[in-house]
Order: sequence, then structure tokens, then C-alpha cells
Amino acid sequence: MSSGDYFEFSIAHDRKYTLDHLWVQVLDDDEDDMTVKLGISEFIRAEYGDILRVVLSKPEDDSEFQVDTDEGESQNDDDAPAAPISRGDELDTDDLMITIRTIEDRVLINAPFPCKIVELNGDVEDNSDLVNEDAYQDGWCMIVRPHEWDEDMYLDESEYIEYLNEI
Repeated sequence: MSSGDYFEFSIAHDRKYTLDHLWVQVLDDDEDDMTVKLGISEFIRAEYGDILRVVLSKPEDDSEFQVDTDEGESQNDDDAPAAPISRGDELDTDDLMITIRTIEDRVLINAPFPCKIVELNGDVEDNSDLVNEDAYQDGWCMIVRPHEWDEDMYLDESEYIEYLNEI
């Protein structure tokens, strides 16, 4: 990579990070009513180019429509339509949560923990520049109520930087 290709990106210090480049910020740590704000690390833009579209979605419940192949394995169509997430929806670990289309690629980000959607930032779906230009503030994606939370499972700023240096 030539130095001209390098995109300077920042990492907010008051958050934790997932290996999928989500940032997580605890808003209310009251154990019974804890809420966590989620967004996309600027690393995604640095790695894959400008973000053209952000879609907050979950996989369609297609269990009734799975195609059985001859081997008896069910096929999953990667481009299967995703259902929009709405407030009150439940997501399980590894459910599709955010789809990001960049200049170069499509990045799928799954839920890092089981949670209930409290609020969605529809503005990022209408205006991807919020994520390009203000990923840690106005470019947030959703607020969720985790069903399981272990802060130690996520990387702090220095651990995340270390992780990025390794990939």
C-alpha cells in the first residue's frame, strides 16, 4: 500500500470495540435497564473505502423456505432479502445487524450479543455521510438493551489498535 492510499482514521477512546469493527458505548449501566449505543468504527471506511449505504437489518426468517440440496444441507442465499429491524426486535448473537456497502465491498456486521432494539438511527440509512464524517457521534447506528453483557469481551482503545495492527 503506497502512502497515498493511507486514510487517517481515528478511534474514540471512550468506547469498546468488537472484532467486527463495531464500537459499543454503555449509555446506562443500571443492570436492569442497561442500554448500549452501537456504531461503526472509522476503520471500515479506511479499509474498504467510502461508505455508500448503511442498512440496519436482520436476516429474514426464512426457515420455512430453505432449499434442501441433494446432500440434505440447507442452502442459505447470501443475497437473501433482509428484514428491516424495528424497535422492540430481538437479535441473537451472530444475527445480521448492519449491512454496509462501500465503494469496494459489502460488509456484514452481526450482533455481538443477544439484545433488544431500543432505538434506531434512521438518519444513517438516509445519509451515509454521517458515518463517513462523524462515525462516533451523529453516525451511530442503534441503541440496544443487551440480554448478556460482559465488558471484558470487547477491546478497549489500545487493544483495538493492537488488533488493527495485526490484521
